[in-house]
Amino acid sequence: MLLLIVEDDDHVAHALMAVLVKHGFEIVRARTGQQALEALAREPDLVLLDLGLPDVDGFDLCRRMRQRFDRPILVVTARTDRSARIHGLNLGADDYVVKPYDVGELIARIHAVARRSAQRSELSAGGAATSRTAGPISVDVDAREVTADGRPVRLTRKEFDLLAMLARQPGVVFSREQILSEVWGTHWQGSQRTLEVHVASLRTKLGLSDVVQTVRGVGYRLRP
Repeated sequence: MLLLIVEDDDHVAHALMAVLVKHGFEIVRARTGQQALEALAREPDLVLLDLGLPDVDGFDLCRRMRQRFDRPILVVTARTDRSARIHGLNLGADDYVVKPYDVGELIARIHAVARRSAQRSELSAGGAATSRTAGPISVDVDAREVTADGRPVRLTRKEFDLLAMLARQPGVVFSREQILSEVWGTHWQGSQRTLEVHVASLRTKLGLSDVVQTVRGVGYRLRP
């Protein structure tokens, strides 16, 4: 997933970019509103927009970006007043995060707004996509069927749900906490071992040991 970070503070931007890259995101950065508008030509999947920019009012930039950009815009700002939050959302922002923020929550929000955007796109195209492909892996979500290199693979319900989640965005790292929350419906840290067992079983059944990749200290991703 390609993220456009609009942030004029080098210290803040570099720290955030380092974390996001570790989680599998690609990054393009803009320091000013003009650079941000030009960077839309890169067709980012999502914009992280700081409102305090040196050359333009952040709200005005949000409005202008929404006029030419139909993908998620997530405002990240130190402005805490409710009126600013309401104004940003009314201008077209998909979410509003106040600094200082928890990085884990920010990444969860990125995934959430990206997921909602993808679902809207699928529905507007005539229905939700039922098949997801990543290299030799094909996942039919409706039929709950999986093939690896063309051969059918029998998975348990949780193994399938885990693979389908990873296949939603190949190459993007899903944190352990995010996976446990969505697939197992829990935040209990004791479930980490359960997740590791399911990942190991999934790799064995797929017959491709490196297709589900571990990102140490973060989580897992499906090899794109």
